[in-house]
Amino acid sequence: MKKFDAIIIGSGQAGNPMAFKMAGLKKKVALIEKSQLGGTCVNVGCTPTKTYVASARCIHVTQHAEELGISVPEGIRADLKKIKKRKDDIVQSSRSGISDGISDNAYITLYHGEAQFLTEKSIQVGKETLKADLIFINVGASALIPESFGESGALTNKEMLELEEIPEHLIIVGGSYIGLEFGQMFRRFGSKVTIVEKAEQIISKEDVKVSKTIQKILEKEGIEFILNAECIKGKKASENQVTVQISCDEGPPELNGSHLLLAVGRVPNTDTLQLEKAGIRTDDKGYIIVNDQLETNVPGIFALGDCNGKGAFTHTAYHDFEIVSANLFEGGKRKVSERIPNYCLYIDPPLGRAGIDLKQAKTKQLKVKVGEIEMNKVSRAKEKGETAGFMQVIIDENTNKILGATVLGVGGDEIISSLLNIMYADVPYTTIRDGVFPHPTVSELIPTLLAELKLPKDLKEEF
Repeated sequence: MKKFDAIIIGSGQAGNPMAFKMAGLKKKVALIEKSQLGGTCVNVGCTPTKTYVASARCIHVTQHAEELGISVPEGIRADLKKIKKRKDDIVQSSRSGISDGISDNAYITLYHGEAQFLTEKSIQVGKETLKADLIFINVGASALIPESFGESGALTNKEMLELEEIPEHLIIVGGSYIGLEFGQMFRRFGSKVTIVEKAEQIISKEDVKVSKTIQKILEKEGIEFILNAECIKGKKASENQVTVQISCDEGPPELNGSHLLLAVGRVPNTDTLQLEKAGIRTDDKGYIIVNDQLETNVPGIFALGDCNGKGAFTHTAYHDFEIVSANLFEGGKRKVSERIPNYCLYIDPPLGRAGIDLKQAKTKQLKVKVGEIEMNKVSRAKEKGETAGFMQVIIDENTNKILGATVLGVGGDEIISSLLNIMYADVPYTTIRDGVFPHPTVSELIPTLLAELKLPKDLKEEF
């Protein structure tokens, strides 16, 4: 048995920084990884998909260059092999950077293999038994594959990134964030794309206006949507064809395509850890239950990142690391509950979200005021030829503080941070309303956005 100061299971966006943090404190660390270094983000998440998004935007802008007075040659097409090669090179560069950092660090020992708990503080990996008083679980999550698609030959986000030929007709089951991003990028690459969603709207967690606006943007690019699809099933019709049944009550219709992507949710990678041998509690979905400091019911064992159900993003995983690191090593008293929810949807134009939306404000029966402006009123957006979308900010009537913000439009993934900063500063919205912003930018319309606030009932869209 080998003794360490800490064992870290998973080299994702919380595990790696925790390993280097502890090594910096001259603590002996065992880092266990069963797959590729870097976790979901580096290998099958943010890095590769946003590399594809960039390629998809490039071809889209080129194909629409005539609208801005630019003549381009005919025959422009996407070369998926070259796109994949670029992606692979970027991913490998990130992996190599992590690997080199670990190799050069005398305090970190890397173990390749699957970790399994033996007791509260001992773990087996391969033929080795490791022991430590501090254990950090950062095992992430994987795509959910329902039983009804078990024989369909369906792809997940992971397999989609390994394709070298553009699908003729890509059927995507799941009209949420992953499905929409892949749908738009492969439509721009040249695939026919149909998105099937069981709910009455895509990205059903969002406000109706956000959902409808995004659907219109994607439909304009030629993506077909089938909503309210019940009892969805898939089967492999032939070597080159897959069939998706989208209605049980009425029999057909059936949808035939060349490829099928499942984007119906994710499940935590906790099923092989033998958590029961350590007495670590999970919920009914397999997420590890943690307190506000991300510690499990077993003292000294922490769960970070997607596997704790407290966030499903790279930035929340890294923030988990920051919370635990500050509390353990810097005398901090940080809590998960202090985190303001925020995320982006990387379609084009992107969606940036922070705090609550109107749907949540209504559910919580909050008294709010709303600032809203369409992107087609923004000069910079018109000049760039990208006027789809809108900006919206929700204000607490009593405190005049920002409760939430939505920026769907050009630069939305970057602009949202300026509003998020005001929320973290915990100051009135007038702080940013009364500021001066560079011209011409999209951000300069934020004061205008906040100049005339309305009640929710006065908005055009129901919520």
